[in-house]
Amino acid sequence: MVRPVPGSRSFIFASMQKSVVRKIRKWIRIILVVYIACGITLYFIQERFLFHPQKLSEDYVFHFTTPYKEINLPLNNETNLSIVQFTVPDSICKGVVLYFHGNRQNIEHYAPFVSNFTKNNYEVWMMDYPGFGKSTGERTESVFYEDALQLYKMARARFAKDSIVIYGKSIGTGVAAQLASVRDCKRLILETPYYSIDALFRHYAFIYPVSWMCKFHFPVYQYMEKVDAPITLFHGTRDEVIPFGQSGWLMNLPKNVFRSGRELVVIKNGKHNNLDDFPLFHEKLDSVLQLP
Repeated sequence: MVRPVPGSRSFIFASMQKSVVRKIRKWIRIILVVYIACGITLYFIQERFLFHPQKLSEDYVFHFTTPYKEINLPLNNETNLSIVQFTVPDSICKGVVLYFHGNRQNIEHYAPFVSNFTKNNYEVWMMDYPGFGKSTGERTESVFYEDALQLYKMARARFAKDSIVIYGKSIGTGVAAQLASVRDCKRLILETPYYSIDALFRHYAFIYPVSWMCKFHFPVYQYMEKVDAPITLFHGTRDEVIPFGQSGWLMNLPKNVFRSGRELVVIKNGKHNNLDDFPLFHEKLDSVLQLP
């Protein structure tokens, strides 16, 4: 093999090639280190993206304008399930809405939406997730489902299956969909739902194997296929948190898997947290709740 003579063009060219290769390898190493470091960070802090709880002390006193009953249900020595039951007079009560709220603060943050249901003569029962409000305990996907089932069992002690509406908002749509897939209800209503947490993370972190990384999955699309009740979705076209397309994917599931019908109510220009400001949202919600 003939080696390039120092100072010759071939020698200079070979030296330049080696320099370029070294730089490329260096940048590949840097990119890999950054990629891995960001992936590890994302894995360990993902709950900070998903959940934004606000704890309340045990003796905190709620001040709601709607009549209510507070229940603190001890599930074991370390776990408390905080529930607020917003009531209507028994003489006009049509049923109960089991409302699974979003990922912010606690029940107090979502109490202003209660009137959407009480004006239609439905009680509204809300529970706080572990670490939210007065609820305590470990926050895992299975615990979300177990707590939701506890709430449902309490409701069944007073209400018939066809008087129970299951409602999920944002992160709560996964909890609501799972409950409706294993227990009968009058209707499942999902406000700003996602296809799954995996799909939602993939939208933001598409360069990572998110299905392996997610601690929470909430596969709404799988649960919807097992729901016997009619399903209503509400989603704004300008949702900046959960893209409108996520509801589109849910609606594109094979029609034969929906046993009692489905509907997507499109709120034009609606964002993630302002659907309550749109008349169409109230018109459609009222019409659904007024159905026999």
